[in-house]
Amino acid sequence: MKRTGIQGKVASGLGRAQVFMSQPHYQDQFRDVLGATAWPGTLNIEVIEENLEIYTSLRAVAGLCEGDAMEDVKPHRINGFEREGRSFGGATAFLASISKDGSSWHECAILIPDLTRHTETAEIIASSFLRELLPVNDGDLVFLDIK
Repeated sequence: MKRTGIQGKVASGLGRAQVFMSQPHYQDQFRDVLGATAWPGTLNIEVIEENLEIYTSLRAVAGLCEGDAMEDVKPHRINGFEREGRSFGGATAFLASISKDGSSWHECAILIPDLTRHTETAEIIASSFLRELLPVNDGDLVFLDIK
């Protein structure tokens, strides 16, 4: 199977993912995708310009934009829900591995929420706190290998 990769730079987000990521309804579904619960937060990756077409094709698979959908990737549906009158939207996850140096790889998933303003920023989920595991800081280049 041909592998497809995305490179990008680590960036700080708005800090709101923790509220969503910690919801039990989501965590049960993340466990099905990742094989473990997800760290309650995301690692934001600003996709480099040369790889935007690849990321856009993942967004097309998720139904968020027009364009050629990437073939040979399996989308994992994360269903939304409503709790206490608050709506929590759905998302699409794609299994991947992430690396800072190309030699040490860690399992993760690219999470594309249905209601996102990010068109050039990939949100990465994993069972570990990726900023410490890799370790990375804002501006560091990372590699994503989409499975």
